[in-house]
Amino acid sequence: MEQIFGGGILWTLLIGFLAGLLARALKPGNDKLGFFMTILLGIAGALLARFIGGALGWYGPGDPAGFIASVVGAIVLLFIYAMVKKKA
Repeated sequence: MEQIFGGGILWTLLIGFLAGLLARALKPGNDKLGFFMTILLGIAGALLARFIGGALGWYGPGDPAGFIASVVGAIVLLFIYAMVKKKA
């Protein structure tokens, strides 16, 4: 888990929370997520950004995803969540 943002677990939680908050602020619409879901959103966004960036050759083995890439990954996850929620 430390390799997500290149720091310790508390740093990962803090950056995940900030990335999740920024993603929720930038995406239009009302996303009702609590504190912990916002943290998970930011961390999952970083994991998604790291996976896609690694597949495209942007990140090497062990390179963490950047903050902006994490926010973009979180926004993508919010759009996917909205589409799934709309169908259900």
